[in-house]
Amino acid sequence: MTEEDLKFYNEKLEFVTEPGEFEVYVGTNSRDVLTSKFELQN
Repeated sequence: MTEEDLKFYNEKLEFVTEPGEFEVYVGTNSRDVLTSKFELQN
């Protein structure tokens, strides 16, 4: 996952990222998941 994957359009229609902590869940169903946390800094 890259910073580019976290971009979104804000209220001014700018394609941006915001700093913060993120938690990712990956799995084939809701009971069998791997999790990871990371922080995006400016």
